[in-house]
Amino acid sequence: MEKQSTIKIQPGNKWGVETLKEIWVNRELLLFFIWKDIKVRYKQTSVGIAWAVIQPFSMMVIFSIFFGKFAKIPSEGIPYPVFAYVALVPWTYFSNSLINATNSIVEYQRVITKVYFPRILLPLSSILHNLFDFIIAFVILIGMMLFYKMAPSFKIFYSLFFLLLAIITATGVGLWLSALNVKYRDVRYAMNFLIQLWLFATPIAYPSSIVPERWRGIYGVNPMVGVIEGFRWALLGSVKPDIKMLLISILIIIVVLISGVIYFKKVEDTFADIV
Repeated sequence: MEKQSTIKIQPGNKWGVETLKEIWVNRELLLFFIWKDIKVRYKQTSVGIAWAVIQPFSMMVIFSIFFGKFAKIPSEGIPYPVFAYVALVPWTYFSNSLINATNSIVEYQRVITKVYFPRILLPLSSILHNLFDFIIAFVILIGMMLFYKMAPSFKIFYSLFFLLLAIITATGVGLWLSALNVKYRDVRYAMNFLIQLWLFATPIAYPSSIVPERWRGIYGVNPMVGVIEGFRWALLGSVKPDIKMLLISILIIIVVLISGVIYFKKVEDTFADIV
């Protein structure tokens, strides 16, 4: 009688090139998850893709009234609505991506317990599908700039670099939180509190120039500081980002991404048992 062999499928322990190779090999599955997330997001909604604009636009109106009109927060000579909205576009993308990525593993628990596929595709698809909303909000931003007679310059292409930093930041933090949320379900309940704190610790309603110079190194530990200030500079021609803050932000982004991938890959094989 021929001896039967058993094949055990499990995620690898390597997190560097092997992880990138794994994502590339399963790119069609990743695209499927992204498309599915987009369809689910707008299925049976009366407003449709307008939701991509409602959130940042409504926050812009509130900030303009309370911070721009009443508190008289400086906006570096830029009309405050544009000053706030140009920061809210990448911030809204980042915050929504973070929330979706945190819940991604738990939401697919029935699939995870039945079939193996690279689990990292789930938080990645949650982050990448929000680019659809980002593009819509970005088009409205260009319209606002033209309304205020602020034509974008060639520096607008630099915004792609800062968008990439936002994607990497959301990926690094999202991998940490999605993995932790599998074991500690109260992580998702703490997300709203974390996002609110992070919002006011980021130069969205105010410019980073009001932060004393001696504190800017510490302030740059917030990775979204470099992203937001970079967006303003690239699109509005505002004050150039403080190099020290930007370099610190980029360093933190790299550290968060690498550590997030390492931790996610370390606990990935326990998801099916815990979830």
